[in-house]
Amino acid sequence: MIHRHQFETSLMLRENISDLIALAAVAEERSFTKAAARLNVSQSALSHTIKGLEQRLGMRLLTRTTRSVAPTLEGEDLLATLTPCFEKIEARLLALNDARNQPTGTVRIVAVEYAIESLLWPKLSPVLKEYPAVNIELVMDYGFTDLAASQCDAGVRYGDQVSDGMIAMRIGPDERMICVGAPSYFDEMGAPEVPQDLAHHRCVNLRLSTHGALYAWEFEDREGHEIRVKVSGQLCFNTINPVLRAAVDGHGLALVPERLAEADIAAGRLRTCLDAFCPSFPGFHLYYPSRQRPSSAFQIVLDALRERG
Repeated sequence: MIHRHQFETSLMLRENISDLIALAAVAEERSFTKAAARLNVSQSALSHTIKGLEQRLGMRLLTRTTRSVAPTLEGEDLLATLTPCFEKIEARLLALNDARNQPTGTVRIVAVEYAIESLLWPKLSPVLKEYPAVNIELVMDYGFTDLAASQCDAGVRYGDQVSDGMIAMRIGPDERMICVGAPSYFDEMGAPEVPQDLAHHRCVNLRLSTHGALYAWEFEDREGHEIRVKVSGQLCFNTINPVLRAAVDGHGLALVPERLAEADIAAGRLRTCLDAFCPSFPGFHLYYPSRQRPSSAFQIVLDALRERG
C-alpha cells in the first residue's frame, strides 16, 4: 500500500524532473523561443515553468536579457549535476531500445586523413554491409577537435595525445615517422647524416591546423634525447598525402608515417634516410568521453576498430 507521504513525494519528483528538463533546454539553447520549440510547448508556458521552479527553490536560476538567457551561478551549479545524469539516462534508454531492435543509429568520428584511409575505412567498410541500419560519418580534421562542439561521438589521435578524462582504445599498431626522398633527389643533393643536416636540404613542410605553425620535424638521438628541426623548402601542405606525393616527385625530403610510404619504398620510388634517428611511438587510439555509455551501434564500431594484435 502506498502511503500519502510516498505518493506526494512521487508527484513532487515527477514535477521537478519535468521542470529540470525544461531548465536544461533553456540553458542549452540560450533562448526561451528555441527551447519552447524543442520541447513543443508555448513560450509563455515554458517561462511559467521556470518561474515556478525558481520560486520552489528560492533562487534565480537564469539571467534574462532582451537578447539572451544565461544560467546564474546557482543555475550553473545545478546544471553541472543534472547534465551528466540526463546524458546517462538518455544513453541507457538508447541502449535498451537498441537491444530490443537491430543496431541502429549514426556514429560520427573525427580523424586525420591518414587515420581514415589506413585504419578507419578498412575496418568499418565491412560493418556497413553487415549492419545496414548503422550509419557512419567520418570527419577529416587535423586540429585537436572538441567532441562536444563538433557533435562527434569519438575522435582519433595518437596514444600520447589523448586528453585526460577520455576513454582511449588502441585501434592501430605503433607508428614511426621516417624521412624519405626520391632517388633523383638523393643523386642530386646526397643524404643527410644527422637531423641537423636538414638545414641544407629542400624539405616539404606540413602546416599544423591546431595553431597554424609549421610542423617541426621530431627525431631522437642515440641516447633518447628529443631533436626538433625546423625545415624549409618550396612546398607546404596542411595534409600528409600531398607531402608524400611531392617527395615521390623529387621536390625534396619529407617526414611521413612509415606505413604510408611502404608501397613507394617497396617500388623504389622513395628511399629513406636518418633511420637511426626515427623512433616508434604509440599508434592511433579512438577516444570518447568517459561518461558516455556506448549505444549498440557505437559498440559495434568499437568492436570493429579494436586493435587485435
